[in-house]
Amino acid sequence: MLTGLRGVGKTVLLNEFGRIAQSHGWVHQKLEVHTDMPFLEEMVALVRNTLLRFSAGERLKERVRRALGILKAFQIRWNLPEGADVTMGLDPVVGWADSGLLSVDIAGLFVEMGEVSKLNNIGTLFTIDEVQQLEAKEQKASLEACIMGLHRISQEQLPFMIVGAGLPSIPGLLGSIKSYSERLFAYTEINSLNEEQSHSALVDPAEEIGVKWEKDALAKITSETKGYPYFIQEFGKHTWDVAVGPNVIRMEDVEKGIPKATVALDKGFFKSRIERITSAERAYLEAMATLGGGGPVATREVADYMSKGDLKAGGQRKTLIDKGLCYSPRLGWIDFTVPMFDQFIRRIIPDTSMAAAEGE
Repeated sequence: MLTGLRGVGKTVLLNEFGRIAQSHGWVHQKLEVHTDMPFLEEMVALVRNTLLRFSAGERLKERVRRALGILKAFQIRWNLPEGADVTMGLDPVVGWADSGLLSVDIAGLFVEMGEVSKLNNIGTLFTIDEVQQLEAKEQKASLEACIMGLHRISQEQLPFMIVGAGLPSIPGLLGSIKSYSERLFAYTEINSLNEEQSHSALVDPAEEIGVKWEKDALAKITSETKGYPYFIQEFGKHTWDVAVGPNVIRMEDVEKGIPKATVALDKGFFKSRIERITSAERAYLEAMATLGGGGPVATREVADYMSKGDLKAGGQRKTLIDKGLCYSPRLGWIDFTVPMFDQFIRRIIPDTSMAAAEGE
């Protein structure tokens, strides 16, 4: 499970894992979770698509048909759509994934797919992005069943792996569902790059075409971006665009590029995340930015701050979490999901305050 704030490269890593898996002959299926997504239905679709990717040779033809028959029995038991002409003409194979206990049936489905995968000498990889979206009550039962299914796969040592990615709240979410999740999953935090990595991200591609960076220019960008990959990319781009050259990037180029990169981030990366929030939610974000100082803030402090202005925190915290703007790093605390979002909010506080005053 890859965890981290937005813009640090989690999705890029998932795609790279998929590419590596496919280069070794594995089957790779990917899924991006949405709050209103029927997660169980989507997972079953991944299983179906995987089975269809396996060899249809005579030796395994009947084995794959049997697996699809088990899949059909699962779909019937759980009232799921069968999918276009895949299992429509098959008889259901009962007794393997149709007990009526979701965790048992998902485990049976995963094991069946894993065994067919093993017979094919092929591994299977599912990559699932935005795992934190499964926190909704209606999704948790399906997520719990999948975790239990993976536990069974681990015990059977079958060649099936799931790699997920999402916000830093994932370990708490999975741990609250099943205590053994901390042993079942390896959690890796994806964070900002260190100084050497940040410099390499800027220097290496430039050197390929004969352009060098001065040390103070590199230090300035690293300081401004705090090493966050997407910001390095954006600040590097705008610095490159304004650089005088001909074959070196200097401090003055960075100083010209910084305001352009900031405007671009404000209008795109940042602004797109607050376009659909209410004035009350904006007020909550303003309180967080004022109190947090670039880190998590106690929800009680936010509520107290807002009450002084005759505003109530109410359900804003939950809706902001649901919209992916905030997350709870631990009980009683709240933080932004986007790096340096507090700086953006402080830059536009006059606008948000005006919007609130006008009852936007």
